[in-house]
Amino acid sequence: MGSEATPETIRKTITDHYFPDENQVVRDLISSLQMDEAARDRASKNAAKLIEDLRANTSPTIMESFLGEYGLSTQEGIALMCLAEALLRVPDAQTIDALIADKITPSAWGEHLGQSSSTLINASTWALLLTGKVLAPDDRGLVGTIRGVVKRMGEPVVRTAVAQAMKELGRQFVLGRTIREAMRNARVEEGNGFTYSYDMLGEAARTDADAKRYHLSYSKAISALSSNCNHASIRQNPGISVKLSALHPRYEFAKRERVMKELVPRTLSLIMLAKSSNMGFNIDAEEADRLDLSLDVIEALLADPSTEGWDGFGVVVQAFGPRAIHVIDWLYATAEKYDRKIMIRLVKGAYWDSEIKRAQTLGIDGYPVFTRKVSTDISYTACAEKLLGMTDRIYPQFATHNAHSVASVLELAKNLPLDSYEFQRLHGMGEALHERAMKKHATNCRIYAPVGAHKDLLAYLVRRLLENGANSSFVHQIRDTNVSPTAIAQDPLAHLGKFGEDIANSKIALPPALYGSGRKNAKGWDLSDPRQEADYVADLEKYSATKWQGHPVIAASVKNGEAKPVKNPADLRDVVGDVASATPEQIEAALTTAHQGCAEWSDKSPEDRAVILRKAADLYEENSAEIFALLTREAGKTYMDAIGELREAVDFARYYANEAIRLEERDGKAEARGPITCISPWNFPLAIFSGQIFAALAAGNPVLAKPAPQTPLIATFAAHLMHKAGIPVEALQLLPGGGDVGAALTSDPRVAGVCFTGSTATAQHINRAMAKSLAPSAPLIAETGGLNAMIVDSTALPEQAVRDVIVSSFQSAGQRCSALRMLFVQEDIFEDLKEMLFGAMDELELGNPAILSTDVGPVIDAAAQAKISAHCEKWAAKGRVLKQMKAPQKGHFVGPTLIHLEGIEELEEEIFGPVLHIATFKADEIDKTIDAINAQGYGLTFGLHTRVDSRVQHIVERVKVGNLYVNRNQIGAIVGSQPFGGEGLSGTGPKAGGPHYVSRFRLADTSSAESVKLDKSVSAEDISKAHGALRTGTWTENFGRFTELATLFVNETGLLNRLAVEHAHDMPGPTGESNRLYGAPRGTVLCLGPDAESLQHQAVLALAAGNGVIAIGEDAEKLALKLRPLSAPIVAIEGQLNAGELTDLQGIDAVAANHTEHDLKLMKAELADRNGALMQLITERNQPERYQLERHLCIDTTAAGGNASLLAAVED
Repeated sequence: MGSEATPETIRKTITDHYFPDENQVVRDLISSLQMDEAARDRASKNAAKLIEDLRANTSPTIMESFLGEYGLSTQEGIALMCLAEALLRVPDAQTIDALIADKITPSAWGEHLGQSSSTLINASTWALLLTGKVLAPDDRGLVGTIRGVVKRMGEPVVRTAVAQAMKELGRQFVLGRTIREAMRNARVEEGNGFTYSYDMLGEAARTDADAKRYHLSYSKAISALSSNCNHASIRQNPGISVKLSALHPRYEFAKRERVMKELVPRTLSLIMLAKSSNMGFNIDAEEADRLDLSLDVIEALLADPSTEGWDGFGVVVQAFGPRAIHVIDWLYATAEKYDRKIMIRLVKGAYWDSEIKRAQTLGIDGYPVFTRKVSTDISYTACAEKLLGMTDRIYPQFATHNAHSVASVLELAKNLPLDSYEFQRLHGMGEALHERAMKKHATNCRIYAPVGAHKDLLAYLVRRLLENGANSSFVHQIRDTNVSPTAIAQDPLAHLGKFGEDIANSKIALPPALYGSGRKNAKGWDLSDPRQEADYVADLEKYSATKWQGHPVIAASVKNGEAKPVKNPADLRDVVGDVASATPEQIEAALTTAHQGCAEWSDKSPEDRAVILRKAADLYEENSAEIFALLTREAGKTYMDAIGELREAVDFARYYANEAIRLEERDGKAEARGPITCISPWNFPLAIFSGQIFAALAAGNPVLAKPAPQTPLIATFAAHLMHKAGIPVEALQLLPGGGDVGAALTSDPRVAGVCFTGSTATAQHINRAMAKSLAPSAPLIAETGGLNAMIVDSTALPEQAVRDVIVSSFQSAGQRCSALRMLFVQEDIFEDLKEMLFGAMDELELGNPAILSTDVGPVIDAAAQAKISAHCEKWAAKGRVLKQMKAPQKGHFVGPTLIHLEGIEELEEEIFGPVLHIATFKADEIDKTIDAINAQGYGLTFGLHTRVDSRVQHIVERVKVGNLYVNRNQIGAIVGSQPFGGEGLSGTGPKAGGPHYVSRFRLADTSSAESVKLDKSVSAEDISKAHGALRTGTWTENFGRFTELATLFVNETGLLNRLAVEHAHDMPGPTGESNRLYGAPRGTVLCLGPDAESLQHQAVLALAAGNGVIAIGEDAEKLALKLRPLSAPIVAIEGQLNAGELTDLQGIDAVAANHTEHDLKLMKAELADRNGALMQLITERNQPERYQLERHLCIDTTAAGGNASLLAAVED
C-alpha cells in the first residue's frame, strides 16, 4: 500500500478488482510476497513434519473420521448431507418417514429424467448413523443384519434413531443449544488455554421479525458472556461473531440508503454492549455482492465516536476473493483515519460454489473468487504477510485447519511477539493441529463456536461437510495415507507452477463462455458493482426526458395515421412518446410486400442470416442504455427485469441463428414458409417481440410484426436496430396497433403462419380466423397464460420457499406468464410459513421502477389495474384477503396481495398481476392436489419445494405442465437452457428457446394423399368406444419401443432414431442446476391417413412418441395386426371419418392427417370450433416431434446447502 493511499482511493481499487483478470491478480499477489523461496521451503518442511506427527500420534475426531470415509465423492456422504439438512425441521411423522425412506431405499427415478439432487444412502452409512462406527467394506454380514434390524424396528423407532443420530452428528460441530450450555461446554478447552468466539446459528433474516429475533439473541449472548470477560486484555476474553444479514432483512446493495439508516444503529447497539464488557465483536464476511455495502457499514461503525478507545472491533476477510488484500489495506487505512485498533480474522472463504453459480447466472465478465484452491492459498499467504506487517493497528486472527497455512504464518511471524496475533479453528475440527502448534510454539488459539438449536445447526453442518469433504481439502487428505505429507504440504507457488500460464481454472468456464465456443452468452450486469450501478443510473437519467416515436415501418411509402401519446405506467404525467397505429392502407401494403417475398433475405444461407442476427444481438447490447430507459418508462420495468429482458432478447438472436444452421445440417435445405405474423405481448415487449421475429427470420421468412398497443416504442426502436444490423425492411415490417391490426394480419390468406403470445381467449379467436382464411398447413404457435401452482411440503426450508414464492409471485408485479398464482402449503407448516410470507411482503418496496431500490413496479395500464383490484375486492368482501400492501397513488399500481382459497377450483381465471392465492393440503393429499391442478386444463409452470427426491419424480410424472421447477423460483426461463412453453390451455408448443422452435417456421413435408373411398362411415360414438378400448399400459415407460418399431417398420428408421435421440437430454446452464428437456406423449392421437402408407407413418410416429393411437382408414386393421406382437396401444377402425365429427370428439389429444388441402381445411375449421385447448392437426411428415409434448425439469441441486458436485469435481 503506497503512502499516498487513502480509504477513498483504496475503495476504488477494491471496486476495480470485483471481477478482474484472475491470472493477473494471482501474478500480482506472487509479486507482492516478501516471503522468499527459502522461507517458503522451511514452511513446507515444517508443515510436512506436523502432518507426520498428526498421523502418527493423534486420533481424528468423529467428524474427521466421517469426512475421511464419506467425502463428497461418495453417494453416502451426499445422502447423509441431504438427510441432515432437512430431517430435524420436519414436524410431521408421515413426511419424516418419507424423507428417511427416500434416502435409504433404492430408487430408480433418476434413470428417467436426469440426476437426483441427492443419491442413495447405503447400508454402511445407515450403520454409521445407528452405531457411530464406520464399518469395514468387507463387513457384509453386519451390514445385512442392520438392514434387517431396520425393517423389524418399525418406522417410529427408525425415526427416533435417525433423529438422534443427526443430533449427535450436529453436536460434533455445535458447542451448545443455548449460550449458557455453550459456555459450560467451553470450560474444558478454556482450561487447555483456548479462548472462544461465539456465533449464533441461523439463516439470514427474511423479515423484520427475524432481524429483531436475531438482534435479541445476540444481545442475550453478549450479556451472558460478559461474566467471562475477566481479563484486562480484550484478546484473552471471549468474543462474539455477528452476521449483518441476520440483523437486517434487506442487507443488499440496492437498499443501501435504508441499510445505512437502520442496520448501522442496530449493530452499534450490540457493539456498545460488547464494548461495555471488554469483549471482541467480529463482523462475519458474507457473499461477494454484499462486500461493498459491508465496507460502508464498517466505516460508519468505526467513525462513530462511541467506538473510540475500544480495540475489540473485528472484521472477517475472505482470502478466496481477489479484493481481499485490498480490503485489508482499506481496513488499515480506515483504522488509521479514525485512530482505531481493530481485529481482522483471515479465512479462506465460504460459499465459493455459490459465487460461481451467481456469476454464471448473471452472465457477468468474471468471478469474484479465485477458481483454483491453490490461488486462494497464495492469497491467504499474501494477506497473512500483509497483516503481520500492520500489527500497530491490527490484531490478526488466522483461521485455518491447514498445516501449511499454520506453518507459513509461524514462519512469517517468527520475529513478532506471540501476543501480536492468534490462530483460530472451528469447534470440532483441527483440534490436534492447533494443540500441537500451541504446545510447540506457545501460540494463542481461539475456537469459533456455533451456538443454536438442533434445527438451526443443520445448514451449518452441511456447509462444513461441503467445505471439508472434497478430496482436495486438508481435513480430508490428512487422513488419506495414500497422499504423502510432502504432497499435502507442498508450497502453493510450486503447485501453481504446474498449470503454466493457465492460472484460472479452465474447467470453470467464464460466464460469457458458458455455452461454449458456439454461442456467446448474453452480456450481464451486476448492479452490486458500484461502477455498473452508477452507469445504469446515469443511463436512465440521460434518457429521462426523451420522447420516442412509434410508427409503422413498411417497405412501401404510405402516410402514417394520427399519433397518440404513450405514458409511463408508473407516472402518468411522464409522456414517453407517441405512436401512430398502422392504417388499413399500410397493412395492405405490408401484406403485399410480404407475399411477394424477400429474395434478398430468403436466398441467403442460414450462415449468412446468422451473421446478421448476431449483429442485431450486438447492437442490442451496444444500445443497452436506451433500451433500459425505454423498458423502464414505457413498460414499468425495474432494473432487474430490464436487464433480464435485454439478455433474453440477445440470447434469442444468437440461439436461433445457430438453430437454423443446425437444422439445415441435419435435415438439408428447407424452403421458408412465407409471411409470418408475429403478435407479441406488452409484458416482454423486447424479449418476446424479438424472439418471435428472430426465429421466423432465421428460417428465411418475411415477418409482419405487431407489438402490443401498450408498448409500441420499444418495438419501433428494436426494429430500427434489426434493420441497422442488415435485415431488409421487406423482410421485417412493423405494424403497431390494436386488435383490428392483429385481426387483419391473422385472417389474410397471404399469411403463412402466426406466432402469438397473449391470452388463451385471443389465441382461440386467432385459431378460428386462421382456420377460415389461411392454408391448413399454416401453423399457429401460441404461448398463453396459466394458473401456475407451487407445492411446498414440510421438508422444505421455509426461508428458501418464501424467497422463491415472493420472487415468483410479485417480481414484475406478477405480470409474467410463468408467475405463481396458486400456492399449496402442507398444513403442518402453514402458520409458520404464512407469518414469514407476511413479513417478506412487508419488506417489498413499491414505486418508481427507475429507482434501484424498487422491488415492485406498476401494472401496465388502467384496465389491468381495475381488473386486478376488482378481483381483490371480491375476495376481500368474503373475508379471504389475508394481506394486501398499500399501493402508491400515482400511476397504475396494485399492492401485492395474498388471498386464502380452499383450492385452485375457486380460481376461475388467471389474474395477471401481483396477487397470490394460498391453500393448504394434508401430508397424504399431494396426489389429490396435483389432480386438482391438472383439472383446470392449464399447463405452463409448476414449482415444488421438497427434499424428498422420490416425491419429485412422482410429481413430475403426474403433473401436466411444460416447465417444472424444483427448489427454486418458477420464473426467468433461460434461452437454450430452460426452453419455455406450456400445454393444454397454456399453449401449442414448441417451446421458445428450445431445439424444435425454429423448425416450425421451416416449410415441412406435408405431402397429401387422395382419400380412399371406404364404405363404412365412422362416427364420434365409434371413436368414443375405441378410446374406451385403448390400453396404453406400460407403453410410455417402454423405452425399447423405438428399436422395436424400427425393426418392424424399416422405412421409418430415420425419424424413429431422431425421436429416440431427442427424447430426453440435458441442457447447458449454470453450475448447481440440472436442466433436462424431455418428450412426453400427447395422449391419444387420432390418425386419419387417408391412405394405408400415410396411416402407417402417422401411427408409427405417434406410438414411438408414447401415445395411444386410434387409426381410421385404409388397412387400419391390418396395421394393428402387424403391431400386435409389440403390445402397442392401437385400436383400428376401417372406414372414413366425416370432418364434422371432429368438433365434439372426446378423449382425443391430437389429430394426424395427410389429406388434400380441401379436406384438411374442413378438418381445421371443425377443430377450431372446439372449446378448450387448441387441438393440434399434425400434417407434417418429417417432424416427428409434433407427436410429443415438450417438458422441462429444472432442479436447483444446491438447495440442500451447496454444490457438492462442483466442490468435489474441481480439484487442483
